[in-house]
Amino acid sequence: MSNDPRNRSLVRADDTLQQLAGDLIISRQKLKQTEGFELIRMKREQGQQTLGYSSRPFVLCGLPVRRPPKGILIWKRRNGQFLLEVTGHPDFGLPYGQDRLVPIFLATLAVRQRSQTVRFSSAAEMLDTFGLQQGGKQYRRLIAAFERIFGSTIFFGTDTQAERAKVIRRHRFNFLSDAQLWYARDPEQRFLPGEFENSVTLSSEFYAEVSAHPIPADLEAVKAFSSFPALLDLFMWLTYRCFSAKTEERIPLFGPYGLTNQLGITEYTRPRRFRQRLDGWLGAIRAAWPECPAAIAPDGQVLVIAPARAIHPQPVD
Repeated sequence: MSNDPRNRSLVRADDTLQQLAGDLIISRQKLKQTEGFELIRMKREQGQQTLGYSSRPFVLCGLPVRRPPKGILIWKRRNGQFLLEVTGHPDFGLPYGQDRLVPIFLATLAVRQRSQTVRFSSAAEMLDTFGLQQGGKQYRRLIAAFERIFGSTIFFGTDTQAERAKVIRRHRFNFLSDAQLWYARDPEQRFLPGEFENSVTLSSEFYAEVSAHPIPADLEAVKAFSSFPALLDLFMWLTYRCFSAKTEERIPLFGPYGLTNQLGITEYTRPRRFRQRLDGWLGAIRAAWPECPAAIAPDGQVLVIAPARAIHPQPVD
């Protein structure tokens, strides 16, 4: 392999994905994700990125990466003045892991279709969007994800200190108000008799948030990171934070306002372990986005970011 730094980034990304998978044998799907980094970079350079969209609450504050312990139904995250609290349904629990792909998929369709009620032909369309394998097992996981998302209540707001009084703006809402879904084992079957389509109606509050603050992201990169929720959270977070930064910013890694309290992670209680994992995630992100200006400071206490674009400006489809 040549000494091209991009090739070295691909090697490092492959190593990172293997570390993320632990002792498991790397599947063809994960190897395919690694190979897709070159396509991601090429599309960015050519200004031909496929855009997906997310909503502000779940870019600023991540959902749980792993399944919460049984009986835990409340999840809280803070990002500066922004607060997020998710309450899970007693029967289905909190959304976690790859469930975070459902709001991205629905927000993307809502922005593209300019509609509170979004329609898509089959569950296979969503699985294909994120490069997920198709089959009965994956469908059951998708239905469970929709149940957890549908049953959850979202509490999102800001608190700012005005000159004489504290100003608090908060909203409690659900993700969805109605969902009608079906699944066909035959991937060629796009419609049920009568051309029935899947349809999901976003709650008025969630649709208003998505419409007012659609957060664009490189959909090919989201696909590459879809099997690694913490890595995906960091990528989406950096995409937004680097775009909105006006100058260099320093985000603490730890503490009540630190990065660990913004992303959906809870298991990295030892600072050294979190820094090691964060460094690996940044290596994988740089393989897809070589210009990413994020780095851990020499003192190991803050993440330094600078203004940058992960995507080129494009009109909404």
